[in-house]
Amino acid sequence: MQKYIIGIDTGGTFTDAVLLERSTGRVIQTAKAPTTHSFLADGVSDALTDLLQSSNVEAGAIDTVAISSTLATNAVVENKGARVAVFVIGYVKHFKLPVKAVLFLKGGHTITGEEEEPLDLEYLTSLPQHLSEEVDAYGICAAMSFKNPTHELVAEKAITMLDPKPVFCSHRVSSHAGMEERAATAGLHAKLMPLMQEFIEAIDHGLKNVGISSRIAIVSGSGSALAPDEAIKNAGMTVASGPACTALFGAGHTEEDSIIVDVGGTTTDITMIRGGTPLMAKEGSHIGGWRTHVEAIDMSTRGIGGDSHVVLDDKNRCAIGPRRVVPLATSSCTADIDSWLGREDRSKCIDLVPSVRHDLGKTDNDSNRIVSILRQNGPCTLAELKPSTGLSGMPLDKLLEDLSRRQAIYETGFTPTDALHVLGHISLGDGSKSMRAAAILGDHLGVSAEQFAHMVIEQTVEKIESAILEYLGEHFWGKSLAAFIAGRNDQPVLGVDFSLKVPMIGIGAAARFFLPDVAQRLGTTVDFPENYEVGNGVGAALKLLQNSD
Repeated sequence: MQKYIIGIDTGGTFTDAVLLERSTGRVIQTAKAPTTHSFLADGVSDALTDLLQSSNVEAGAIDTVAISSTLATNAVVENKGARVAVFVIGYVKHFKLPVKAVLFLKGGHTITGEEEEPLDLEYLTSLPQHLSEEVDAYGICAAMSFKNPTHELVAEKAITMLDPKPVFCSHRVSSHAGMEERAATAGLHAKLMPLMQEFIEAIDHGLKNVGISSRIAIVSGSGSALAPDEAIKNAGMTVASGPACTALFGAGHTEEDSIIVDVGGTTTDITMIRGGTPLMAKEGSHIGGWRTHVEAIDMSTRGIGGDSHVVLDDKNRCAIGPRRVVPLATSSCTADIDSWLGREDRSKCIDLVPSVRHDLGKTDNDSNRIVSILRQNGPCTLAELKPSTGLSGMPLDKLLEDLSRRQAIYETGFTPTDALHVLGHISLGDGSKSMRAAAILGDHLGVSAEQFAHMVIEQTVEKIESAILEYLGEHFWGKSLAAFIAGRNDQPVLGVDFSLKVPMIGIGAAARFFLPDVAQRLGTTVDFPENYEVGNGVGAALKLLQNSD
């Protein structure tokens, strides 16, 4: 019986599934289904059911399932994922990381592996009792632990005895000097461990729903294949899974130097092909505010995509991203758009996930209050939640982030996807919602709905163009030029234009609507290979096919 490989890409907007013939590597069938964030298994099951039915392939013929996902990347870019406390042992100079807390303790070893100072075990064991209600995981980084990991291992054992939450030690993945980067690496792994556990359980559930019981492999950020338990244990290695599969797909379609651009719902991922091979990051990956020692494809991920949140401020300036919201056209939110949509605090509507359980687990009083308000009053904007909760600014944002992280709420607003609906380029839901919203927001600027939609598309194109230039600028000339590129459009006197000497390859369902204009602005061309809409799923399957050859 002919054997097949399935590639699955679970993104912020869609879950893609592709079916490859093992003997030839030929793509037999592809399928798409909306990603169901509240219960990922449903979206996976829907995509797989469509894939198997449309191809007439039996579940028993599936040899291997390869997984690509941008969920870990999106969690980092949107500052979601687990709440983490990082313990830094034996380092005096303090630094900040994008985590819940960074705590510094005495201890650590010398460059020769000898104990420099005893581990402050008394202080260490006092911390979990204060942190257990505030964090979901722990990261540990001790000075020179890659020479002698004793203090990290002792700290890990002590923490797990006091609080049975995931703990990640830096020596398991980093063998380079640089305490801040090593601490960030440990924190990133810890941040993503619970998310990866839930993700793999959802994948497993979705496969079982359609009768597939074959081997599962997750493509890491470096392009290697990980077993599920390894992906959970070293979750940070998956943070560039999507871009890695982007690069693998792109490399399979060109032997010349190219820029690979994947435009998704939440992010735009940029990688480079040199001599037919994806470039690797020499010093470790850099995603969002995290500079780490995680081995990965050389890439850049920016919070701009089809579902990026469009916000008008009180001066009628338009900002797009980096946060993702559910596009109005595809949202299940029942609130009348005319009653809530406007500037700033009225730019998005917050509602409970329909399937949310009554018991959300352990939450603080403020989170419970938000849930109660949404249950009693229905969908609300930030402008309505502020007086109801007595909270505003960062405290309210943090509570909403926490509820969103636990899939209790979802947020709806105007997006570039809605702008595409207004202009008649796509039809994925109720385009009348997009049109009405564009008319409301356009009225603030004194323009029509169509003019407003064109403005949003143009600004999205500009942001993707800037993301490409900043990535290339930092790669070839360092941070100084990248910073100049980022602010070049704000210069009142000096105008600067750039051009690319290499072509682009577009990947992702939204790519065709944005990248031709980006290519024109950069004086280059863009190619959309066959199956570009599901390129990451194809890239994941091709990786597993290569491993078996």
